[in-house]
Amino acid sequence: MTTAAFDLALWTILFFIIGMIKPKWPLFFLKSADRIVVASITAVLVMVTVTLFTEGARRDKLAKEAVSAPAASQAAPNAPVAVPVPVPTPAPAAPPAHK
Repeated sequence: MTTAAFDLALWTILFFIIGMIKPKWPLFFLKSADRIVVASITAVLVMVTVTLFTEGARRDKLAKEAVSAPAASQAAPNAPVAVPVPVPTPAPAAPPAHK
């Protein structure tokens, strides 16, 4: 995800620079393209980029913690080990005696 955030950041910078020089080029599909529209789209793209980067960083951090968690539990060899306890079960009822 962080790689996609960097890619989107580069496209956003490129869009902004070209849009500030010639607004009709990146906004070729609009009849009246101006720099205000370019700035608005750039602001939205910056917000998406930052959100994508922070979410990717959070997921990377959680993945690293998940990988290191089992190693931390094996680090203490004197830790108490859970032992299964037998549970008593009732004996089946005796069949009725016939007379």
